[in-house]
Amino acid sequence: MRGAPRSGCVHIVGAGLAGLTAAVRLAASGRSVIVHEAAPHAGGRCRSYFDAELGCRIDNGNHLLLAGNSASLAYLRKTDAEGTIAGPRKAAFPFIDVGTNERWTLRPNRGAVPWWICTSARRVPATRTADYFAALALWRAAPSATVAAVLDPSCKLFRRLWEPLAVAALNTDVERASAALFWSILRETLGRGGAACRPLVPRVGLSETFVEPALARLRIHGAEIRFGARLKTLDFATTRVANLVFEAGSIRLSGKDAVVLAVPAAIAARLVPGLATPNCFSPIVNAHFRCASPEGAPLFVGVVNGSAQWIFRKRGVLSVTVSAADRIIDRPASELSEVFWRDVALAYRLPTNPVPPVRIVKERRATFLASPEQLQRRPGAKTAWDNLLLAGDYVATGLPATIEGAIRSGFAAARLLIHSSREASFSNGEGGSCPSAALAREAEQEQHRAFHE
Repeated sequence: MRGAPRSGCVHIVGAGLAGLTAAVRLAASGRSVIVHEAAPHAGGRCRSYFDAELGCRIDNGNHLLLAGNSASLAYLRKTDAEGTIAGPRKAAFPFIDVGTNERWTLRPNRGAVPWWICTSARRVPATRTADYFAALALWRAAPSATVAAVLDPSCKLFRRLWEPLAVAALNTDVERASAALFWSILRETLGRGGAACRPLVPRVGLSETFVEPALARLRIHGAEIRFGARLKTLDFATTRVANLVFEAGSIRLSGKDAVVLAVPAAIAARLVPGLATPNCFSPIVNAHFRCASPEGAPLFVGVVNGSAQWIFRKRGVLSVTVSAADRIIDRPASELSEVFWRDVALAYRLPTNPVPPVRIVKERRATFLASPEQLQRRPGAKTAWDNLLLAGDYVATGLPATIEGAIRSGFAAARLLIHSSREASFSNGEGGSCPSAALAREAEQEQHRAFHE
């Protein structure tokens, strides 16, 4: 901690996953950290809470990690939360087509060479090995191309695999979703083999995995966490942020202080002059049914040709997620409960009547629209001001607005601050001589540790 006064204080605005990640990494490096969060709780869209209507604790959304999400797993290691997640030993993705009642399980082999596509028992029914190689067209797709323009929407593999994966990962319908961004997802998942695709879920809930361990770790490092702290404006000097203006008062920044702005895209655009961010958003609808799951039921099921898209088994709850939910967002909750439960009952072999207690949660601006046009509006972590960095799932990470993308952005912001501080120390003679090549190697090693451990 002796280096903290020399390095100044880092004010992190926003305690979602991006902000928590940056805070944990910076606090562990010895930086003085203060986290400011407008809400009375941390976690943003990735948290758990007690729902009075259901009478139980639920997650505010359904998020699935994969074993290849290296930034997310690095975050869990840094917060001592690795033991809070669990999953099957091998990659397996069960599906049901509610139109035909067909069931199958996608089973990628462990290694990167995809021999599983040569085995009918492991791939999507009624598809051929050659069908899967069509996805390589995404690799060569133009930046302006959409998923539906590159892949054939009429083929069975598209309807039963590519579309469900693209919509879930990008939260954007395939007619508008970026082909290049979908390729990034496939490259980091199926492209790396089943070992990278093994699904992982929280043993208890999102907060118990992603939020509470991070807050505990921050307190151990002496970081301060301020809830109910809503940032109104940033006061700018020529090249720096000079003041943070909150509803309850202002904080004047010293010359060594820095700010990580880890707030949603629309708020960042309002606070930072001239900042372009994604300005079109896509909704998600979730339904949480309080009911017991059959013994041995799968952790999740992908639904084809139904009203639901993915169903997740949790503690005393079966949860439905529908991404890119523009077509259903305005339908009454009572109507959605009925149609969703029909899919849930079929997928998990439960009675269709009565419909159990349910909570419908609609997020109209859940994530940015992952279209080619909106991707052009994603900013980098650096800004025009020396002491201001951005973090969030909307920042250019090479990934869509996912847990992995948010955490990766937090690591990136922290890494930039850590290395800029070291560069300043060396230039001031505090660290002796350090050739730039050595510093570059150190930065590269830090990135490798953060993303690929």
